[in-house]
Amino acid sequence: MPGNSFGQFFKITTFGESHGEALGVVIDGMPAGIVIHLEDLKKELKRRAPGQHSVHTSRKEEDLPEVLSGVFENKTLGTPIAVIVRNTNQRSEDYSQLKDNYRPGHADKTTALKYGFRDHRGGGRASARETLARVIGGYFAGLIIPDVSTYAYIQQVGPFQLKVHPENHNVDRGEINIPDEAMTKDVVSFLNDCKAKGESAGGIVAVSIKNCPAGLGEPVFDKIKADLAKAMLSLPACCGFSLGEGFSFAHLLGSEISTNSSHFGGIEGGITNGEDIHFQLVFKAPSTIGDKAKSGRHDPCVLPRVIPIVEAMTKIVMADHFLRQSAYDSFLP
Repeated sequence: MPGNSFGQFFKITTFGESHGEALGVVIDGMPAGIVIHLEDLKKELKRRAPGQHSVHTSRKEEDLPEVLSGVFENKTLGTPIAVIVRNTNQRSEDYSQLKDNYRPGHADKTTALKYGFRDHRGGGRASARETLARVIGGYFAGLIIPDVSTYAYIQQVGPFQLKVHPENHNVDRGEINIPDEAMTKDVVSFLNDCKAKGESAGGIVAVSIKNCPAGLGEPVFDKIKADLAKAMLSLPACCGFSLGEGFSFAHLLGSEISTNSSHFGGIEGGITNGEDIHFQLVFKAPSTIGDKAKSGRHDPCVLPRVIPIVEAMTKIVMADHFLRQSAYDSFLP
């Protein structure tokens, strides 16, 4: 099974299955001498961890990271960094119904068709639990670009939409990553009802990046918008990526969009222009519904827990391109 690595100058390779002994990541390209704080890494993983809210899956995992290599005396060595998180609460019997039943929209059927064999316990490699490895990678990526601020939040869940979007990154996102208290209450009630009925829901996540330097990205295949889109669409249940005005561009004339560069979401010609970057992501409702959802342990909606993962993948892309540009700049007179 290829395709477990992402990035060029800053690269992550994730490994492990949802119900295996552990999941983890190998990080290649991390500069030496950068101070790390294990408690900060634990906090990032806790933001993603299951079982912390009534709208989460009931699976409870502490998600404690174990750094196996690449760090000495709390500083990076410049060598590959390996980090694992051990699974402690698998309960594989909860997924027995999925052994011979495929969930539409999930990788159950396609994995079996492709490899002739699959791990049905929690989805195996296709499980959203794999994303904890991405959060670990995102923590280290963020240390490379400490001045770049990434802020993601829930814009919509089912029929509920955010009316006012936060202008800065200090706005409290509340208990499930919605920066609006009234909408949070409505969504929590809605998702708890979905969970009780074995139903699920999708929605939209908005992402803002501030203090991004101009000049990141390449103008052909390695456009930074292309790498951001690939990073986001590689996330479980992510089905859409929209930069700047996105699909609204279909309705705007050239005379309308060319008067203001803010329409382009901070990226022009695949290269950052120094302005704030804005994009949106569409996540579908989870595929496990009905009795399968009631008997197993599944999220009725991925959005409340996907925010730290989205931010992590954003940081990985930004750090990768920052290192690429730094390497290029080193050759300039």
